[in-house]
Parts: sequence; structure tokens; C-alpha cells
Amino acid sequence: MALPKIQPYAMPVESELPVNKVTWTPDTKRSVLLIHDMQQYFMNAFTAGQSPVVELIDHISQLRSKCHELGIPVVYSAQPGGQTPEQRGLQLDFWGAGIDGGPVQKEIIDALAPAPQDTFMTKWRYSAFQKTDLFELMQRDGRDQLIVCGIYAHIGCLMTSCEAFMRDIQAFLVADAVADFSAEKHRMALTYAAERCAVTLTTGRLLESLNDSAADGNEGALKSEVGEQGERSYAASAQVAVSEAEQQTASAAEPIQDGSHGVEQVTLEVLRNQVGEMLQEQPGNIGEHDDLIQMWGLDSIRIMSLAERFRVEGAGVTFVDLAELPTLAAWAALLDKAKNKVLPNGDYF
Repeated sequence: MALPKIQPYAMPVESELPVNKVTWTPDTKRSVLLIHDMQQYFMNAFTAGQSPVVELIDHISQLRSKCHELGIPVVYSAQPGGQTPEQRGLQLDFWGAGIDGGPVQKEIIDALAPAPQDTFMTKWRYSAFQKTDLFELMQRDGRDQLIVCGIYAHIGCLMTSCEAFMRDIQAFLVADAVADFSAEKHRMALTYAAERCAVTLTTGRLLESLNDSAADGNEGALKSEVGEQGERSYAASAQVAVSEAEQQTASAAEPIQDGSHGVEQVTLEVLRNQVGEMLQEQPGNIGEHDDLIQMWGLDSIRIMSLAERFRVEGAGVTFVDLAELPTLAAWAALLDKAKNKVLPNGDYF
């Protein structure tokens, strides 16, 4: 059951958008940008170089650049290739086997390839909240707004917006940064969202709102929005990390009998470089005992990205492990302990 071949159609403009039922306003300190399923497999159904593809890619690129500039977390969702019938579930009945097991179809298109600081999330169902950590990560990071762009508008983008609403997360469906099987399906998605679960707006309007929010710069409002609960959790984690990290890194820095440095010392420098790249900071400025959350602003979405990277590399380290001990020293010790332990992908559960 292949995807239908999508005929070119005009991307909607602001004058064609439905009337929104609510007046939510995007806030740089509350938002997360979701780039939904912009994979080669799904993009192959469109005619390259024509509408709505040209505008779709350009507008998502603008949104991503603005979010990077303003410190808004960017999350990519993508379906895995070569799913078993059990993993595919009832989607098998509607859409067949989906993405193949090869290296091409599952990839995010080159024009929108994730940046080092972005988070990549494996997605298993229509909604990006199902069988993922998206909701928990947004909660932990004190963010309750989700900006949705990508494909397809009336399937995954709409279902994710609906579930955001049902989880008390304000959704913003970017009307000219999504695309669909047809103009009719595209309009249907926008109308339902505007009337039932989200705010629909153009890329231009969204960028204006984000710039206005950034200009306000009200630090007092930021604290109340993020909430005291996350701060208490991070503070407690920092106290645990300081005491444990001092013990753990003492042995990490000692040479082993053949004169080479221990695994943890090597891991420590790799970690320092990875975290520095994510934070866009000089790695040498980040101390091994620094609380990465409190001192450097490493948010939970980026911590999740690191946990996934470590899992792929064969270390059985979870998001919770990293969040509870947010220092380079503690992480190096954890990775040394876990280097031979591989956990199953939590998305299966």
C-alpha cells in the first residue's frame, strides 16, 4: 500500500486561514518546535521543486533558524525503517509496511538535517506523544507550548496537535509549514485544528510573535512559567552529583597499569566536546563538576538526545540516570559502568 502520488497545489496564505477559536500567543520560554516526519519516504510522494514543497521546506528552515537563535528546543520526529508487524500495529492495515529497512527512506531530507543541538525522537504512531518521551521532557523542562510543522497535516500533525490539547499543551499548527495529500486535506486539518484544539497561523505571524516574546525579556515571568518544582529537582540532583562525582572521577583520572589513561578519562573529554557542541560553548570552559543544568542551562530535551545517543553506542544509560547526576564527571562514571550493558529501546514499551 504505497503512499498516493501528491499533485502540486498552492500553499495556503493568511487570508485563507480559518478563524481561530482561541487567542494563544507563542512564548519563547514556553515553546518547543516539532519538525514532524520530514523523511525522504514521505517527501517522495510530492513533486520536487513545486508547491507546496518549496514553501514547506523554506518555512520550516526559517522556523528552525529562529528557534536556534532564541534558544527554543527543536525536536525532530521520524518513523523507523523495517518495522516488524508487531511494531507497526494497526498502521499495517491502513498503510502497509511503511519505510523499508534501508538507509535512504528513513533519513530526514538534507535541506532540514538536524543540527547537533537538536533532538531526534523515534516515532511509532500518528501522534508524536505516543510511545515517546515528548510529554515528559516538556513537563520536566517547564514548556507547555508546541509549535507543529512538517507532514502530513491531516494525519500526524493534526493528531499531535489534538493530543497536545488533551495534555494541556497549547499547540500552534503552522499553516504554511505543513503539507498534505491535497489542498482539501490541508484545509480540513487547519479548520479542525482552529476550531477544536490549536491556533493556526502563518510562518510570518509566528516569527513576529516569537520576536515580540523575546523582546519582552521578563525574567520574573520566566521563573513563574518554568515553575519551582523543576528548580527544586535540579538543585537536589546537583547536591547528589557533587558528592558522587568527586569519588567517581578520582579513579577515572588514574592511569591503569600499562600507562594509558582509564576509560572514564577518555570518556570525560568526549563528553565535554559533545556537551560543548550542544550548548554552542567552548568545551574547555565546562568544568567536570559543573552542574550542567543549573550552570549551563542544559535542558531535559537535550539530555534525552544524549541518552539516546549513548544507547545507540551501546551504553545502558537512561534519561533519568543523566538527569539525576548532571555533571560530566558523574556521566563519565555512569558510562564506564554501563558500557557493556545495552538497554532495549524504551519506545517499545
